[in-house]
Amino acid sequence: MIMLAIPFPDFNPIALEIGPVAIKWYGLAYMAGLLLGWMYIRRLLSEQRLWPRATPPFDAVRTDDLLLYMTIGVVLGGRLGFVLLYEAGHYISHPSEIAMVWKGGMAFHGALVGCGLAIWLFARWNKVSVLSAMDLCAATTPLGLVFGRIANFINGELWGRPTEVPWGMVFPEARLQFPQLEPMPRHPSQLYEAALEGLVLFLVLRFMTHRRGSLQTPGLTTGLFLIGYGLARSFCEMFRSPHAGHALNIGPLTAGMAYSIPMILLGLWFIWNGRCRAAVAA
Repeated sequence: MIMLAIPFPDFNPIALEIGPVAIKWYGLAYMAGLLLGWMYIRRLLSEQRLWPRATPPFDAVRTDDLLLYMTIGVVLGGRLGFVLLYEAGHYISHPSEIAMVWKGGMAFHGALVGCGLAIWLFARWNKVSVLSAMDLCAATTPLGLVFGRIANFINGELWGRPTEVPWGMVFPEARLQFPQLEPMPRHPSQLYEAALEGLVLFLVLRFMTHRRGSLQTPGLTTGLFLIGYGLARSFCEMFRSPHAGHALNIGPLTAGMAYSIPMILLGLWFIWNGRCRAAVAA
């Protein structure tokens, strides 16, 4: 079985070095996701037919401010989410390491909360619809997830469970956690997540915004994203190695699944609330 495993490519996590400055693929992935999302939001705003009464919620110029809010939400939310949701014990003992983002450690569910707060602040400050601003960001988020999961793969982190599938891959970093098992072929679960949480979810939301008019109902696209991500993440968790020692790893349940359940419930509420608003307005 080990003889047939695919060796992990010898990726350098550093994309570019200029003197003492090292630019990592992970940082570039975040930058690419945010910039591509900014461009896509501008495109959605330019397509008036997608919006109620052919009126976008705000003009494209304000997306520059939205990009800033989202960047802060992603970085602060993602980091604090990892600290609080996954490694609270470690960071309570080593609080000085909380700000050391260059050492790794970001959590999507934390970034989601951070971005939700950032979007709310943006909408209140600019006096625009909170729900429509959330819908715009929800429609673009899967693009960032594609880059983020590919960066996880390049870093050789968040690898999958042991497997016998022909595309099983040996991840060198797995030896640090499971020295008694390695080398062991594992699912390249980062690529599964890039495909499902990223590409497939983006295409589903694209179909809903452009073919089913989901942006016509504020909050509907946000609800669809929350449900879609929660289901995709929970499915991928069956192939991804659980976060070692987490209290929410109970039987088949993993921490990633547990944190996705509230997303799915919140998504259902967004859809219900959006449809109720549409019924009242009709």
